[in-house]
Amino acid sequence: MKTKFLAASALTATAALVLAGCGGGAPDSGSDSTARNSADAPVTLTVWAWEPTLTPVVSAFEEKYPNIKVDLQNVGGSADTYTKIDNVLAAGQGLPDIVQLEYHALAQYALSGELSDLTEMGAADLKEQYTPGTWNSVTIADSGKIFALPMDSGPMAMFYNKTIFDKAGIDSPPATWQEYYEAAKKIRALGDDYYILSDNGAAGTATSWMWLAGAKPFRIEGDQLVINLEDEGVITYAEFWQKLLDEDLVNTTIAGWSDDWFRGLSDGTIATLVTGAWMPANLIGSAPEASGDFRVALSPVPNAGEAVNAENGGSCLALLAKSDKQEAAYKFLEFMSVGEGAQIRVDNGNFPSTKAILEDEEFLSHTDEYFGGQEYNRVLAQAAADVIPGWSYLPFQPYANTIYGDRVAGALNGSITLKDALNAWQTDLETYAKQNGFMQ
Repeated sequence: MKTKFLAASALTATAALVLAGCGGGAPDSGSDSTARNSADAPVTLTVWAWEPTLTPVVSAFEEKYPNIKVDLQNVGGSADTYTKIDNVLAAGQGLPDIVQLEYHALAQYALSGELSDLTEMGAADLKEQYTPGTWNSVTIADSGKIFALPMDSGPMAMFYNKTIFDKAGIDSPPATWQEYYEAAKKIRALGDDYYILSDNGAAGTATSWMWLAGAKPFRIEGDQLVINLEDEGVITYAEFWQKLLDEDLVNTTIAGWSDDWFRGLSDGTIATLVTGAWMPANLIGSAPEASGDFRVALSPVPNAGEAVNAENGGSCLALLAKSDKQEAAYKFLEFMSVGEGAQIRVDNGNFPSTKAILEDEEFLSHTDEYFGGQEYNRVLAQAAADVIPGWSYLPFQPYANTIYGDRVAGALNGSITLKDALNAWQTDLETYAKQNGFMQ
C-alpha cells in the first residue's frame, strides 16, 4: 500500500513520533459547521469497520443518543479498508467520519495529518482506564497527542491442544523457548502431519516473537528513524526460529486463516497457536471439532523466570480530521471504548483494553467447555499485565508487512537463513524509508 506522505515534512514529523502510537495533524479549524461543534444537532456518522461486535454497540448508542445515527459499513478486512481509505483521501470525497485501524497502521494515517487529535476533546482524561500497552498504541508520548481510542487488545498467549500434548507425553505447557523446542520435537514424532505450530511468513508473527525477546528494531535516534534488524532481541528470535526450521518443526506450507489452517487446529496436527488474546472466539467458531481439547497458557519466554509478554494485533477507532461531525463522532468513540459499548463488545467475544473489565471477577471467572472449563481469562489478563513496554512500529508498518512474506520465503524453504532474510527486509525497508522522506 503506497503511502502519501510529503517527503519534505515526513522526516521532521517522524522525529516526534513514538512509533507504537502515531503522529499527525489536528482537525481543520476552518469549519463553522454546527454538526462539527455540537452533538445535539441531528447527524449521521459514517463508520468504516470490519469488527462485528460493533453492530450491537451501534444499536445501544443510537438508543442513548437518538439525534445521532450511525451508518456502520464493513468495506472489507483491514487491508481492503486501508486501500479504500487511501483512495477516498486521494479523491477528497466519499470520506467516512470514523475508521477502524489496527494499532500498527495508526501511525501511517496520523503522521500524514489525516486523523484528529483527540486530546482536544478530553481523551487524555481516559488514560488510567486502559492497559499501558493499548494506551501507548494510540498516543505520542513526547507531545501527549492521542489519535484514537482502543477497541481491544491482543496480549499474546499460547493456545494449545491438551489432548495432543497428552498423546505426545508433554505433561505441562512449555514455559520457556527451550521447553517449547523440546515439546515441538515430541509433537513432530507423532507423525508426518504433526507440528507444534505453523508459519507461512506472517510479519505479525515475527514481530510479536521479536517483541517477546525484548527486541526494539524500530526507533528514533535524534531526528532519524533507525531500522535495526540486527538488534539483540531480533537475533535471539532469529536463532530460535532457525532451529525450529532446520529441524522441520514448523509447518511452513499452511497459510494462517486458511481452511487448511483451521482444519489443522481442529484435528491437532497444528498443536499450538501463540497469538493474541482475541483468539478464543475464532477457535470456537472456526475449529469447533476441537471443543474440549484446547487450553490457554502464558506465552513461552526466552529465559526461565521472566514475566514478559508481547502484543499481537488489536485495533482502535480513529476520527478523520476532515469530518465535520467531530463532537458527535467522539461521543461514539468514547461510548465504544470505555462506555457501555466496551462491555457489549466483550460480551460478544472481544478481548478488553480497559483495566476495569480485566479486573472484573465475572470476566475472570468465565469458562467455556471448548477450553475444558478452564477460567482462561485469568491467564489472558495476566498476559496483558506482562506486556513489555517500549515496542515501536514503523510509521509505514502496513507496507512493511506486505513485503515481509516474500523476503522470508527463502528462509521458510531452506534456501537461505532467516538472518539473511531479515537483512534483505531491512534493506528494502530502508530504501522505502529514504524514498518517502523517513530517513536521509
